[in-house]
Amino acid sequence: MDIQKIMVIGSGQMGAGIAQVCAQANFTVILHDLKEEFLNRGYQSIEKQLQKQLEKGRISRQEKDETLQRITTSLDLSNASSSDMVIEAVVEKMDVKTALFQELDRLANEQAILATNTSSLPITEIAAATKQPERVIGMHFMNPVPVMALVEIIRGLATADEVYEQTRDLAKRLKKVPVEVNDFPGFVSNRILMPMINEAIYTVYEGVASPEAIDEVMKLGMNHPMGPLALADFIGLDTCLLIMETLQAGFGDDKYRPCPLLRKYVKAGWLGRKTGRGFYSY
Repeated sequence: MDIQKIMVIGSGQMGAGIAQVCAQANFTVILHDLKEEFLNRGYQSIEKQLQKQLEKGRISRQEKDETLQRITTSLDLSNASSSDMVIEAVVEKMDVKTALFQELDRLANEQAILATNTSSLPITEIAAATKQPERVIGMHFMNPVPVMALVEIIRGLATADEVYEQTRDLAKRLKKVPVEVNDFPGFVSNRILMPMINEAIYTVYEGVASPEAIDEVMKLGMNHPMGPLALADFIGLDTCLLIMETLQAGFGDDKYRPCPLLRKYVKAGWLGRKTGRGFYSY
């Protein structure tokens, strides 16, 4: 199957970024969400990112305009029927994703690839919600999508070889670097990253050092471009907590136990950049 039209479900930070890179790679894109206000916010963020690229001389005015023209918005999930591929980028909760994939299994073209951008949840379990698990695959983009080159490609237990190959080739067409990863909680990226972030939070919780000091140690001592606590704020502390809970439940190992301070910040609504306060104020 030649992929020409892609539906992206979820117009938040990840979904908007995925829609943008697909449109910039000359694909026709349907950006879908539950409410008009979500779609407007997502579309505006794409316009803002493209304007930044224009101002930096990375794209022309014509390229910006043509990219935006390739994106249409949708409030009707049945629009999936005209898409060659669907990429889901909704909240990181298994019940939400399985319910969505049950609907996509019914509405999407039978030949369409159903991809999930989950950062930690089992692809096999998501695929089991469908009658065609062979066409379900994980396609985990990194944040921010327009900037980061890596895409983890994760097969479920039943994912067909052809689906994997087409997804890998699509990532290359998006000018990304696909890396094949097996279906374990957190895959590779978050299985390594999130425990490091969680341990950095423990060092704040135990009074070892301030957030600023911890981030300086990791930036200057380990050559990380961003400290783990600033990165946690960027990702969203609620997302970090969900991933740590997924790792702990998936492996049954308390080494993945979320730090109590992380839970406290999430309960307080201190989620990082998106709420204006996390380990830092914005």
